[in-house]
Amino acid sequence: MRCILILATIVIAACAAPTSKRAKSAEAAAGAPWPGFVDQVIEAYFAQNPSFGVAVGRHEYDGQLPDWSPAGIQKHVVWLEQTQKRASDFDDGSLSVTERFQLEYLRSRIDSELFIMRDLRAPFTSPVYYFGSGLDPSTYVTRPYAPVEQRAKAFVLYLRQIPGALAQLKKNLELPLPKTFVDFSVAGFQGFASFYETDALAAFASATDPKLQEELRVAVAPAAKAMRDLGDWFAAQQTFSERGYVLGEGRFRAMLLATERVTTPLEELEAIGRADMDRNHAALARACERYLPGAPIEKCIEKTNEDKPAGGAVEGAAAQLAQLRAFVASRDLVSIPGSEEAKVAEAPPYARQNFAYIEIPGPYEKHLPSVYYIAPPDPKWTAAEQAAYVPGKAELLFTSVHEVWPGHFLQFMHSNRSAWRFGQLFSTYAFGEGWAHYAEELMVERGLAEHAPDLEIGQLSNALLRNVRYLCAIGLHARNMTVAQCEQLFKDKGYQDAGNARQQAARGTYDPGYLNYTMGKLMIRKLRADWQAENPGRPLREFHDALLAHGSPPLPLLRSQLLKAPNSAVF
Repeated sequence: MRCILILATIVIAACAAPTSKRAKSAEAAAGAPWPGFVDQVIEAYFAQNPSFGVAVGRHEYDGQLPDWSPAGIQKHVVWLEQTQKRASDFDDGSLSVTERFQLEYLRSRIDSELFIMRDLRAPFTSPVYYFGSGLDPSTYVTRPYAPVEQRAKAFVLYLRQIPGALAQLKKNLELPLPKTFVDFSVAGFQGFASFYETDALAAFASATDPKLQEELRVAVAPAAKAMRDLGDWFAAQQTFSERGYVLGEGRFRAMLLATERVTTPLEELEAIGRADMDRNHAALARACERYLPGAPIEKCIEKTNEDKPAGGAVEGAAAQLAQLRAFVASRDLVSIPGSEEAKVAEAPPYARQNFAYIEIPGPYEKHLPSVYYIAPPDPKWTAAEQAAYVPGKAELLFTSVHEVWPGHFLQFMHSNRSAWRFGQLFSTYAFGEGWAHYAEELMVERGLAEHAPDLEIGQLSNALLRNVRYLCAIGLHARNMTVAQCEQLFKDKGYQDAGNARQQAARGTYDPGYLNYTMGKLMIRKLRADWQAENPGRPLREFHDALLAHGSPPLPLLRSQLLKAPNSAVF
């Protein structure tokens, strides 16, 4: 999953403002049963947010971008507010238990988007917002959903909009910006330019229509120039908002409530995160003692990372996937509901701010592969930093667990088959990343690292990375932690190399929700323990299948669906 999910657009379409909002709202709710209302919301959403429609397989929206003008952004906010009011009219006791859960799921998604759009004002304060809201053209370039000529025509339409969209983006942003936001933007926008001129044109080279090839070349030139010029504009910035990224404790708590329905006091959350870090440090010490007796932990991790994958990280990860799928099936950990496949590829130039992510076709697509992307090291780093950035085979194995088997890829195989369309489409951060992170630990629990302490060290290295993210998210946004202090924490407690530590500390400034990896994992573990207490002796696969059957709602909501006697203790 992309590293910027907390800033991804999840907006619902606008229509004309009613003359009497509450009266019209009640009338609409009374005239449309719950399933019809949800369908209307989804369809209106695609109309106003066409890039999302393209990403999930609604290709009648190919080539379109959202309206990023201030008026268009405000239109989204108004409609979100109105839709929330209309949804409230269904809260009258008439819904079934399942529909009541669905109502809260929908409300939570609107709350999440309103927080991003209205409280964070992300379109005006963060260029990162736009990377997850429509700029990424990878669906056209890398996903074979249609013949190459059809996709090339859609890509041309997309390219023609880019200069105007970037002009609006630049006009929206309120300067000065934090330096980490600027650095992200320089790499991202210049990466887009490179991608258009190389990868994209190469991907459409098989299109035989010479007129179409000429249209591609003509459209690429101004779009690439606009991207490169915007990257240069960011690079030329001389003044920065030193702590402009900080949410503050109040908004950080509001984020957790709006996006994840978590109400746990921040002091308690901090203690929970530290306790999980301590647990993982203790497990790492035990594994290192078995692997390299008497050596310090740093030496132990260094030795495991010396064993690099043959052919590099992309080739190494590709070789791991069949092994992992077979393990999941042989241990009956969770059902594999289809025959879809995941491929492995190098991340495109505009998406290399994090080591790995997976792009998964949405529920409207059929029989298409997902792509597990792995980023190469930044060529501007020193040779030593670049070498250290490529993980050893053990750590890479658990990145592959996280992204593919049984992590994100398997989760979305289930999600795309959810009985409720809204659940197929909308994913919360803590559920998605929490499941993938939980899967890493699950695989060790069920024997993947049996008699192989180096593999357990790989899993624990990933876990400690997420532990530090958790503490940095709270620290950077609610505890006056500096970026430099966060970077050092990644080195000291997460045992990260210099390049990764730098990337991860910067990410914490523009991705305040990256505590959700550990927070989601811990909520799933608590839900599992409560389910097992109610269902002694039943196979764990039943829990996992039930967990994944509802889409990806806020985890506190899911307790009512899986437990006979749910309680509010999510940790």
